[in-house]
Amino acid sequence: MPIAQATAGSNLLTPADHTLVMIDFQSQMAFATKSIDAVTLRNNAALVAKAAAAFKVSTILTTVAEKTFSGPMFDEIKSVFPGQKVFDRTSMNTWEDSAVIGEVNRLGKSRIVLSGLWSSVCIVGPAMSAIDQGFEVYVIADACGDVSDEAHQRAMERMIQQGARPMTSLQYLLELQRDWARAESYDRTVAVSIAHGGSYGLGLVYAHAMFGGHES
Repeated sequence: MPIAQATAGSNLLTPADHTLVMIDFQSQMAFATKSIDAVTLRNNAALVAKAAAAFKVSTILTTVAEKTFSGPMFDEIKSVFPGQKVFDRTSMNTWEDSAVIGEVNRLGKSRIVLSGLWSSVCIVGPAMSAIDQGFEVYVIADACGDVSDEAHQRAMERMIQQGARPMTSLQYLLELQRDWARAESYDRTVAVSIAHGGSYGLGLVYAHAMFGGHES
């Protein structure tokens, strides 16, 4: 019989063990996205970006044909990483862009977390390519979207079949925090949850205001 220990499982993410890649959060890509509404998509993208910034996660921002077709990356993301280089590509598959891969190798993390548009093209491509090269891949499903529910779901299933691990944007934030006694990141985690965590964020506002509630 195994012996339980008060330690985290090895499959849980930590701020230092992965690179977050945010892909093609651009207006032209969002116009055709139907599996998630634009307001929710922008909110979840902001949540992921702010979570990564709060925990100093290695982050790569990339667009496709920014100047000629797809437009700039969402300001909800760019404003969180002021001055950070955005890698603009011609390839639909981020993993086939040598500049992006050079940055992946420079950062040197064996785990890759993906979010972006569209699930069936711009997320499937790097997910399956990275898995093929021995990386562990996580996909933030509600910070991705596609031209239909069918397209998004089939893409998620295809990636999961190859070993990708799905998660949500709020799960990503809380997995990085993981212990409310971690005082150094507590305030930032609560602030992001209140701003972008939907009903959970409202619950935090209520508990703090009415009862002086505090998770730790």
